[in-house]
Amino acid sequence: MATPYQGNVTPRAPSAQDSAAGPAIRTIGMSDLQQALRRGWEDFKAVPSHAIILCVIYPVLGLVLARTTFGYAVVPMLFPLAAGFALLGPFAALPLYELSSRRERGEEPSAWDALDVVRSPSFGAMLGLGTLLLALFVTWVATAQAIYVAVFGYEGASGVSDFVQRVLTTPQGWWLIVVGCGVGFLFALVALCISIVSFPMMLDRHAGAGEAMVTSIRVAARNPVTIAAWGLIVAALLVAGSIPLFLGLAVVIPLLGHASWHLYRAAVTIDPNARPIPPRPPRERKPAADFPANLFPWRRRDDA
Repeated sequence: MATPYQGNVTPRAPSAQDSAAGPAIRTIGMSDLQQALRRGWEDFKAVPSHAIILCVIYPVLGLVLARTTFGYAVVPMLFPLAAGFALLGPFAALPLYELSSRRERGEEPSAWDALDVVRSPSFGAMLGLGTLLLALFVTWVATAQAIYVAVFGYEGASGVSDFVQRVLTTPQGWWLIVVGCGVGFLFALVALCISIVSFPMMLDRHAGAGEAMVTSIRVAARNPVTIAAWGLIVAALLVAGSIPLFLGLAVVIPLLGHASWHLYRAAVTIDPNARPIPPRPPRERKPAADFPANLFPWRRRDDA
């Protein structure tokens, strides 16, 4: 049974200033990353069948992307698609955060519990931030395509061997590697900074997307080296999981998803006695028949 995250830093009670400025941010180190991965692995071992079922879409989608790419003779787009798909990982791991949260509270989670994430009061905010990550993914793929066209033109590679020869044996290919990886790093950096703890915080505290992104950026700014190391760990594990026909992602994705929850616990100080942030009340519906009277709500109150 999992226990609440203890970390290596003694937590302090948030002050009034912390409440006004947002959650307090801890300074974390490599030992915290190791502990987050260890706890994530424990979560995965506790509910392996659930995690694999939830993440089976990753290897399936990876194989579909690979087949589609080869079928349309656009081999150069295979790597940008596979790499860019990781930008959507923080949103796709929402069910895993729910499982880790329940284990942390001492519950025995089931597969159905993972679906409760859609009932969260902040699920709309999660969808909003997920849409932003999707737009980032689409922009990255379009940018990668533009870079390739700028280097080699519109003529596609005839096969894998032709593409590899172009990239590794020509000056244009090396330029493509340097520029493509550099631009891809910038996209990954933006996605990492705005989502490192955003989705776990929205699930845990019912925070809005804006507040969650600001907190995530604060975590990255407070711990730039550690967060950079986490990004490298994520990239390395995703590459390792993608090598065997993407099948390794069935283990890598749930591990990273669970570990991200524990990383959030390590980096963000939450008062255990604090209540979750209440969701914003829905806006009052104003029928079109009341126009233009609905522009002057105080007149209606006076009339009443």
